[in-house]
Amino acid sequence: LPSMRTPTAMIVGLVLCPCGLLLTLTGTLAPSWRKVSLVPNQPMDLIWEQGIWDICRERQSTHDRLCGQADELGYFEEIPVRVAQGLMPSSLVITLLGLVVAALGVRCWQAEPRHLLAGVAGLVLLLSGLMSLVPASWYTHELWALPALPGSTLVVGYSLVLSYLGSCMEILGGLALSLSFYHCCKE
Repeated sequence: LPSMRTPTAMIVGLVLCPCGLLLTLTGTLAPSWRKVSLVPNQPMDLIWEQGIWDICRERQSTHDRLCGQADELGYFEEIPVRVAQGLMPSSLVITLLGLVVAALGVRCWQAEPRHLLAGVAGLVLLLSGLMSLVPASWYTHELWALPALPGSTLVVGYSLVLSYLGSCMEILGGLALSLSFYHCCKE
């Protein structure tokens, strides 16, 4: 008699991967991979937020924020930024594809889950997590080497942290779904 319960690993994968998708999407779109503060010859409360698509400038005392700032230092021409511009959206598309395959493989409207399909979805989601982890890691490694005015203070922005968390959730969710291959081998 087949069990009517969905395997725990599949549930874990289907919870972690969409959460990872949302975090990675936010990290990709939000302009705060790096914060530059205490810029010489600028007001003390001025902060530049640099993302992979935009540069924003904010005065902390008045909370005036202006995005679409000119890239005077060649920030967007740097290789880690260019790689992130290519891999982060690609990762999002592959995550969506993996979630569609996972939905077909996990028991939603059928008596038994399709373990092989769920395992393939896990591998696709694992790949998408790695695709978003690579640019986040590379950017972090090169954070202080990317162009900034000398004497500025550089710190990691929240978008980069969200990208890391989303990548890790997708990797863990993909690994959990990949455990479905065990059931295929057992059969």
